[in-house]
Amino acid sequence: MTESFFFYDLETSGLKADKDRIMQFAGQRTDLSLKPIGQPFNYLIRLTPDILPDPNAILIHGITPQQTLMEGISEAEFLNIFYQQIVQPNTTFVGFNNIRFDDEFIRYLNYRNLYDPYRWSYQDGCSRWDILDLVRITRALRPQGIKWPKDAQAQSTNKLELLTKANKLEHLNAHDAYSDVLATIEVAKLIQQNQPKLYNYIYSLRHKSAVSKLVDSLQPFIYTSSHYPVTDNHTTIVVKVADHPQANCVLVYDLRFDPGVWLKMNAQQLVQAWRYRQDRSINDLSLPVKTMRLNRCPAIAPLNVLSKEDQNNLGLDLDLIAKHHQLLKSSQEIFAKQLIKAVEILNQEQSDMANKISKLVDAQMYDGFYENNDLKLISTIHQNETVDKIRSIKLNFSDSRLKQLANLYLSRNYLDDLNIDERQEWDSYVQQRLFSGGENSQLALYFQSINQLASKTVDSREQILLEDLKLYGESLIPSDITD
Repeated sequence: MTESFFFYDLETSGLKADKDRIMQFAGQRTDLSLKPIGQPFNYLIRLTPDILPDPNAILIHGITPQQTLMEGISEAEFLNIFYQQIVQPNTTFVGFNNIRFDDEFIRYLNYRNLYDPYRWSYQDGCSRWDILDLVRITRALRPQGIKWPKDAQAQSTNKLELLTKANKLEHLNAHDAYSDVLATIEVAKLIQQNQPKLYNYIYSLRHKSAVSKLVDSLQPFIYTSSHYPVTDNHTTIVVKVADHPQANCVLVYDLRFDPGVWLKMNAQQLVQAWRYRQDRSINDLSLPVKTMRLNRCPAIAPLNVLSKEDQNNLGLDLDLIAKHHQLLKSSQEIFAKQLIKAVEILNQEQSDMANKISKLVDAQMYDGFYENNDLKLISTIHQNETVDKIRSIKLNFSDSRLKQLANLYLSRNYLDDLNIDERQEWDSYVQQRLFSGGENSQLALYFQSINQLASKTVDSREQILLEDLKLYGESLIPSDITD
């Protein structure tokens, strides 16, 4: 199949991919000229009763749990469509902030429903790209031909709905997934037409090999990231300091800042400096080192694209940056070793903290990759269409997560086909999820959030949505509890 884009967007029940759910999926395939191919995709996906949506999320997109139950399909049904019609060879999956948000929800959706979480995005020549980072670096380096919006506080902003409004692009209903897909395609067209060289260059960086070529040169380069200040258009000049202990990651240093003070620190001091400290005595900032993920299409460019005007607009003093680079190189090997030790200390602290928190199996995707035998077993599940056939498969998983997920998969997707014992087990699981914790139970906190929002809003649309959410929560309370 020839190369194509698949633009997509999600509306979700909350912001956390490991606990929240996709409520709407919309997408449109295009060719590389951004002309539509085929019909659009637009689905609601049913919420299961073990998941309570964040009322704040519902107020933004307006999709209620009741709508997903009446008009939606199950996660298993959606994934069948996803793999039959959407995941095609040589597809680049693209959206607006999809790499950090939407792609994570798709990964957890796959994991939760017994698919490999990652293969959809790289198998058969597939890849990922993100229009938000393209927008950011275009604004920083090649803003000509595009109108750039500011927010109510007169700060630069790259919000999709404000970009489309400023450039008079069609965007009928912000925070509707399908409308946002069409708007993202229009923004991509705007940049492709006005700044084609930058567009094509950033598109090439969806491949890790292209990113590594520039980063591993050990020469300073331009880097645009949300982690850098909006006042600098999220853009600075960095240089690779060391490979990160984690695969596909490197540590880069922001050369705006004199490295002298950091070069004198040992690993433990760097750990403290990396955190947001109360003590702001050192240049009033924390350590200017960032983890760059090579497989997340970072928005980078060589220094030779910088014009004098760019340098002035971004506040970049190349002479000062060269001076900082020379100082860094003089002690880079020692500094790199101390940084790696600091990273290992921080990683161990995070691991220790994570081990103290009891995680549901739904949230354990990053606990390890599946073994090949387990991958073969889960593929047989999706080749069978009924619960009886799935039950007949001997699911001797070596991964304990899959044993739990298999039971949940059947209950969430084939509820009406469960036998009495399976249904009782599912009902018990749901009640445990919703009611465990008394006043701090999921359901109690859900109603508390609704009541707090209701006391603050006078908007009739929001009041109706909150009332629907309240009714949905009440519908999950068994009759023997309400009697």
